[in-house]
Amino acid sequence: MRIFLDANVLFSASKSAGAIRQLVHALQAGGHILVANEYVASEARRNIAGKAQADSQAHLHTLLSQIEVSATHYPANDNAAVIWLPEKDRPVLMAAIALNCEALLTGDKTHFGPGYGQTFAGVTIYAPAQLAMAVFPPA
Repeated sequence: MRIFLDANVLFSASKSAGAIRQLVHALQAGGHILVANEYVASEARRNIAGKAQADSQAHLHTLLSQIEVSATHYPANDNAAVIWLPEKDRPVLMAAIALNCEALLTGDKTHFGPGYGQTFAGVTIYAPAQLAMAVFPPA
């Protein structure tokens, strides 16, 4: 599965060795293709620089080198698939759609929460726990 990682997922996976980092590693080990674009990578870099320890920057750099990162920025528009989102979040879903991802992984419950579990133009939006359950169901 092609999975687009939102900036907050990149940040969380880089900041600590917690559940999000473990999920990202498990997805990689499971052969899933992890995707981002420069829009979310830049936001993650900015947040890491301002809110985390120096080793978190190194973790982010390593993570970004291990996933597919598109240089293309997909601006906010009035596409019906994204119109329900605040303007600043529309480029994230637009990128996931344009990059042919099946999933968008985001911890942004405030803005993306109403779309959790729903599919927009072929992209299903997941909270981390939802994706973990979908990809790695309990035995």
